[in-house]
Amino acid sequence: MGTASSLVSPGEVIEDGYGGEGGEACEIPVEVKPKARLLRSSFRRGPRVIGASFKSTGSVDLEYAAEYERLRKEYEIFRVSKNNEITSMQKKEAKLDEENKRLRAELQALQKTYQKILREKESALEAKYQAMERAATFEHDRDKVKRQFKIFRETKEKEIQDLLRAKRDLEAKLQQLQAQGIQVYDPNDSDSDDNQTTVTAAGTQCDYWTGGVLGSEPSMGSMMQLQQTFRGPEFAHSLIDVEGPFANVSRDDWDAAVASLLQVSPHVPQALWSNTVRCYLIFTQETKAELDIFIKKHSPGLRRMCEGLGHFYLNVCFPEESAASCAVERMQEIERSSVCVLLIKSTVTSSVVEDCEEAFVKNPDGHPLVLYLRTEEGHSLTGPARQMLERVNAADKAAKVKVVDHSGSAEDGAELIYVQLEKIIKQELLGLEGADVDSKDSGIEEGREEDSGDVLWDLHDEQEQIESYQQACSSSTSQLGFQKYIDRLNDMIAAPPPTPPLLVSGGPGSGKSLLLSKWIELQQKQTPNTLFLYHFVGRPLSTSSEPVLIIKRHTVKLLQHFWSLSGLSMEPSKILEEFPRWLERLSSRHQGNIIIIIDSIDQIQQAERHMKWLIDPLPVNVRVVVSVNVETCPQAWRLWPTLHLDPLSPRDVRSVVNAECQSIDFKLTKDQEKKLERHCRSASTCNALYVTLLARMITSSGLCWSQEKSVDQFLQCQDTMSLYRLALKMTLSSLSTDRERHIMREILCLVCASHNGVSESEVLDLFPELHLPVLSSLLYRLNRLCVVTLRCGLIRFQHLQAWEAVRLEFLGGGSSSATYREKLINYFSQQLSQDRVTWRVADELPWLLQQQEDRTKLQLSLLNLFVSQNLYKRGHFSELLAYWQYVGKDKSSMASEYFDSLKHYEKSCESEDSMTKLANLYETLGRFLKDLGLASQAVAPLQRSLEIRETALDPDHPSVARSLHQLAGVYVQWKKYGNAEQLYKQAMEISENAYGAEHASVARELESLAMLYQKQNKYEQAEKLRKRSVKIRQKTARQKGHMYGFTLLRRRALQLEELTLGKDTADSAKTLNELGVLYYLQNNLDAAKVFLSRSLEMRQRVLGPEHPDCAQSLNNLAALHTERKEYETAEGMYERALDIRKKALSADHPSLAYTLKHLAMLYKRRGKLEKAAPLYELSLDIREKSFGPKHPSVATALVNLAVIYCQLKKHSDALPLYERALKVYEDSLGRSHPRVGETLKNLAVLSYEEGDFENAAELYKRAMEIKEAEPSLVCGNAPSRHSSSGDTFSLRGPAPLPQAPR
Repeated sequence: MGTASSLVSPGEVIEDGYGGEGGEACEIPVEVKPKARLLRSSFRRGPRVIGASFKSTGSVDLEYAAEYERLRKEYEIFRVSKNNEITSMQKKEAKLDEENKRLRAELQALQKTYQKILREKESALEAKYQAMERAATFEHDRDKVKRQFKIFRETKEKEIQDLLRAKRDLEAKLQQLQAQGIQVYDPNDSDSDDNQTTVTAAGTQCDYWTGGVLGSEPSMGSMMQLQQTFRGPEFAHSLIDVEGPFANVSRDDWDAAVASLLQVSPHVPQALWSNTVRCYLIFTQETKAELDIFIKKHSPGLRRMCEGLGHFYLNVCFPEESAASCAVERMQEIERSSVCVLLIKSTVTSSVVEDCEEAFVKNPDGHPLVLYLRTEEGHSLTGPARQMLERVNAADKAAKVKVVDHSGSAEDGAELIYVQLEKIIKQELLGLEGADVDSKDSGIEEGREEDSGDVLWDLHDEQEQIESYQQACSSSTSQLGFQKYIDRLNDMIAAPPPTPPLLVSGGPGSGKSLLLSKWIELQQKQTPNTLFLYHFVGRPLSTSSEPVLIIKRHTVKLLQHFWSLSGLSMEPSKILEEFPRWLERLSSRHQGNIIIIIDSIDQIQQAERHMKWLIDPLPVNVRVVVSVNVETCPQAWRLWPTLHLDPLSPRDVRSVVNAECQSIDFKLTKDQEKKLERHCRSASTCNALYVTLLARMITSSGLCWSQEKSVDQFLQCQDTMSLYRLALKMTLSSLSTDRERHIMREILCLVCASHNGVSESEVLDLFPELHLPVLSSLLYRLNRLCVVTLRCGLIRFQHLQAWEAVRLEFLGGGSSSATYREKLINYFSQQLSQDRVTWRVADELPWLLQQQEDRTKLQLSLLNLFVSQNLYKRGHFSELLAYWQYVGKDKSSMASEYFDSLKHYEKSCESEDSMTKLANLYETLGRFLKDLGLASQAVAPLQRSLEIRETALDPDHPSVARSLHQLAGVYVQWKKYGNAEQLYKQAMEISENAYGAEHASVARELESLAMLYQKQNKYEQAEKLRKRSVKIRQKTARQKGHMYGFTLLRRRALQLEELTLGKDTADSAKTLNELGVLYYLQNNLDAAKVFLSRSLEMRQRVLGPEHPDCAQSLNNLAALHTERKEYETAEGMYERALDIRKKALSADHPSLAYTLKHLAMLYKRRGKLEKAAPLYELSLDIREKSFGPKHPSVATALVNLAVIYCQLKKHSDALPLYERALKVYEDSLGRSHPRVGETLKNLAVLSYEEGDFENAAELYKRAMEIKEAEPSLVCGNAPSRHSSSGDTFSLRGPAPLPQAPR
């Protein structure tokens, strides 16, 4: 085996089997004897021999002992070695423990260091944000100071120029007087510069103050005009014009006309206010062939036409086999229909007779009617059919029914129906006057664009807001106890400035929207001079919650009232930045207050960031009212004056429930009433929405559940959300089939997943097996339960809680929304593939793709040029930019993408129509790039558009003028004013040749030229062009209507005309009066005279000749005769109206003052000053009693009377009136208000005529300082629609005319 020393050599390292470091082997001194030789024989096989020798046995023992000793020593060596290894490992373990402790300590130190650095980073970021906020504040203050300094500098420069001109004119006048031999003061002998004024000889006509030497041509908004025909300034319009619903409808203010119309005509059906043209078709089996051909062949054409104009189209018909079971639905659809068509041949069924009775006999004037009569030889009318036609003929007193008598084929008959319906839709429903409208490239859009100048405007947004306001106003709010809140709102609005925004807060469903709508409605009647700008925000992420669109809409509405739409930037950040400046400028020109109302402002995306202007001080005559959910109100806004809506009282709860029950003859038991009263006591169960929904659920529960069971189950819901979810379940259980339940879920989920809702026609496309009667019945139930509503033709949720309830009940909290968004994407993509780019496709498809995070498809949809064109031309500029930013494209790459797409599209353009569309696309791209600030890249598409139009159309075509106009705008950005001026003039020449000198497109070019001259400091040229532009815009507004307002006015006038054919009643007379005012607003004076005369005659028959309503008709007729310069007839009517009102009304009634004012104006116009003076004195007394001696309206009456005294040469009587008016104006409006300056100018004229030249010069100088300090509107001072200059300086023409009839 060997010795132990043979196992391990000295100095050799023993490897650690456990991976540790080796240790050095030790030498062990052991003495070993030589090994004994083993006897191999003992190990041989075989049997042991008995009797072997002792010696052999001993040898074996010795051998075993030696082996044992060897093993023992090896074991000892192994033991020692392992002990050494253990010792080594223990040392290493101790060493590792120390290393571990050291590393742990270092880690803790690093963690502390990290925490310290993290805190320092957060502090640095906070300091950075604070610095950025300070920088932004400093930037804002710096810009404000810059603006103020610029105004100050321009004012002083203009003052110097005026003084220099005055000096030259005075020197020329001095030389002229010296040449006439008149003695003058020697300037060298005077110590005062103020004495350097000429003195006229006795009897010399002095035209110094009226010739414009010091005060150049008076501005349009000035209160008076100096004329040589009489000494002294003219008198002003009064501010007391309050008389009935149309008392304050100026013919220059279409928005107010529409608002008044909506308030006073609730009895008119809502068919034409909807965005959907509903065609109700009544047919028999004999005419079913014509119906089928019409629906399959011609109906799609009507739908394309309506959708191209921004409307929806629906055919409504009930099959004969199901008509009897759908009697209620048929009545509802007839009431909602826009036009009804009856198709008969010889026989009729009972359902046809019922529908004909409802549509053609009972309400023949509710909507246009078409009668299609199929005649054939050998087929005569049956008795019931003949009787039905006789009843229709008897009811059609005004011959309004369009009869189509046809004896040919069914195909020809269907085409005749189509032609008749197309004419009705164009002329009577949409007010297109029979224009040939291309559904794909509507000329209406071009006309709208001309009306609004360069401002891009979406009429659907405006219509949505009007309908939101109307739906809120139509809700029953009298039983909700809102009067105390209305009184408090009035007090808060009347507080002296400066006033921060007013906050209306409350929980969800507490009635904030209803309160604001009711308050606006009352305020519009009580304070007609107040301009209201309201916006109702819908659910989050909808178009109505887009902040840029909200601010842009308010800016455009402000500009509309001052007849100037130029100068408004389309760039989103600039729109938000410039709104406070526009508000400040325009408010200073407005004679009344401006109130801005934003409902649910906390639903606006990033409200605090985009509504920073609310924090800045508001102008003195501007008030802002916003409503917020008390739970989501930003902390910074909680310091504003707040009106909090409290929960409903038990009395209010009872009144709401009783009103709903009485509407359907339903009565609760005493026990149920007590349960309801006990239940509706917590904050979550006594808000307006909860109580209304609960009451409607109780009254509707009989369809599916027992009354006792339903009431108990309803009362288990402790908040609005759970009640809504129960209402959804109740509606589902009321449906008869599983298919209907499935469709209801699908429709609600699609509405929830969409951007702005879905239309009825889109629902019918998505569910081909669904029939419109079933859909109408379902929507009626859901509307009854406050779930959905129809707004702007789209199915939307009535409240945010309804949307949330559907999301939780049917969409799993939103997890399934992607599936329904995909369905809508497929539907709109299919329309896109069919080359049908409507406003709905542009609104929904990009938004849905963005929500699905599909950037590739989103980019493809944006590169469909017609989608982007639709968004841009409807003013959704910020939305289009947001899509491109989401895709990840910057401005330059986006422009190149559009260029490539346009070039590809251009290759497929061959026809004239396609080339025209191509030119429009190039122009849109150029305008888009120009608005983005990429002027250099905008030139190429604009020039290409110009080339195409000049080649494909004609060099003198009006479209060429549009291209020239846009190119000129690029040159203005480059400050190449000479090139821009040339292009503008060329565009104006083309427009004048094409349309005439008084067209809106000419006004647009004049405004642009005025802005150009303003930039070049050519103020006089700019002022002349701007005045001409304003006159054109006002004239075209009277003829065509102002943007959206005229279409509504015309459609409502047609409806009102139909309502006046019944019996003589006070309501019919009122409707005739309203209709006369509407035709007056449309400049149709002949038609207006007919209806106003009929109204007067009917009122005299029904109410008596001395009734105050007769005075109103006389007053309106007198105003109409004044408009036609029939002054003698007008004077007699005014005098009769005045006599009636003196007898019927109190001595201080505003309507009496109104008639006094206009009769006095007429006397003055006809030179009967002696008769006018006492009327003005009486008007002054009435105003003092109505408003108090310190009201601005009293000051206006003082000025009016002072003017008459000046014309009667009673200067000593006029002077104290002027001085008193000046003090009232200074105290109420401030020392720098325009009215103060104009009153100072009046005093200056009077002082000059009295010979006090020094005082006259001082007064006139102060007046000019105020005038020059007024903020300008783009280029010069724009007129106010409430301007006080209307008595002498009419914007309609040189002839002085009165205001619109009241």
